[in-house]
Amino acid sequence: MTTTTIHFVRHGTVHNPNNIFYGRIPRFGLSSLGIQQASNLHAFFSGKPVSRIFSSPQLRARQTAGIIAKSFDKIDISINSKISEIRSPYDGRPIPEMIERNWDIYTGNQPPYELPMDVFNRTYSFIQSILRSYRGKQVIAVTHADLILFVTLWGYGHEISYNNKFMVEHNMMDIQFPSPASVTTCTWEDDDVKPNIEYLDS
Repeated sequence: MTTTTIHFVRHGTVHNPNNIFYGRIPRFGLSSLGIQQASNLHAFFSGKPVSRIFSSPQLRARQTAGIIAKSFDKIDISINSKISEIRSPYDGRPIPEMIERNWDIYTGNQPPYELPMDVFNRTYSFIQSILRSYRGKQVIAVTHADLILFVTLWGYGHEISYNNKFMVEHNMMDIQFPSPASVTTCTWEDDDVKPNIEYLDS
């Protein structure tokens, strides 16, 4: 039996003094809490035979990946745009405004902005590349909450939609919304199409 594992890690808490939705805005790094959260993952990853760490291009993800890398003697970190943050028209908007929208950053989006299936499709492309190139191995992918949630919805056979994201966030589905520095471990046995999923809160 061949087992391939992707540990999807959400980045740690971000330093956001102006309380905005930062999305893809550059230079939003980890807060002191976020650094500690990422450091706490050492206990989970210590001793695991991880072959490579992949990271979203966003600074907060790269910093989280760098901290995780300290759990290993020597490991490469690769930046991969397929697991980047959502492309949204709401970057820079105040958090209270986003709360009023129920964090709906998708409805009505037109290219180049993304819908949930756009986000999932590029993440699925990343997954397929890992299943081909790292068959029988373990990798870490440091990324963002919605990407991880959409993979989880897919894995459990649910529709990938804003409505289901809303339901998960409000505890109306038996799925955890990825918290900062949480780990969602997806495991494929042999030629499984969908993974077995385990969630570790931060």
